[in-house]
Amino acid sequence: MYKHALAALLASATLIGCSSNPENPVDHVTYRDQPLVKQVENGMTMQKVIAIGGSPSTVIDLPNGGTCNNYILNKEGHQQPYYVRFDATGHVDDKGFKTCEQREQDRREGRG
Repeated sequence: MYKHALAALLASATLIGCSSNPENPVDHVTYRDQPLVKQVENGMTMQKVIAIGGSPSTVIDLPNGGTCNNYILNKEGHQQPYYVRFDATGHVDDKGFKTCEQREQDRREGRG
């Protein structure tokens, strides 16, 4: 049993390590019930996202004409940055557990 669990854990870690959008899987578990994480989907309008998550902490303009909203998720005294990125038409095209600035740096460096 122990060997099977270890093999599954190693396989999961390998898959996570190979993804093009590396993030801490603990964040997904910890914040999965937050409205922004649970309800926001690609293609959703900016108005719908704001209705779900409220006003963002900050908004940055992107080089492609889109924008990116920074949010701070809170749970049991812990804070976690979360971004929602919009294309030039105002629809969600990406989201995740980092700031917009971190996401853009990863994109420039070819990591996402």
